[in-house]
Amino acid sequence: QVQLVESGGGSVPAGGSLTLSCKVSPTIRKFDCVGWFRQAPGKERDRIATFYVYKSLNYTVYADSVKGRFTISRDSVKNTVDLQMNSLTPEDAAMYYCVARAGSCVPMFDLYTARGQGIQVTVSS
Repeated sequence: QVQLVESGGGSVPAGGSLTLSCKVSPTIRKFDCVGWFRQAPGKERDRIATFYVYKSLNYTVYADSVKGRFTISRDSVKNTVDLQMNSLTPEDAAMYYCVARAGSCVPMFDLYTARGQGIQVTVSS
């Protein structure tokens, strides 16, 4: 049974850092694309970072709002997808979701066949 479980969320002051981790079971190797979405109250759920493995090459894509501050990484031994978040602002506060799918990465959350329950990130000003 496929399962994605996020951890590492919490509260951090503005300017701080936080690392989210997603444990993929039974194996991350089933998925060519893994990534993170987020949704703030009253806003749409947006894709913020993806990691795509194709023919042994890695491709990462970031939303403009997090480019240069967030880093996504994938560990095929630990079966994890991490999101390192630096220079956090109150605008980064949201529920963060880990996702995975076979094939290429897409911007639509519902097209990811594996999705975590979400984890809350709060940033205080």
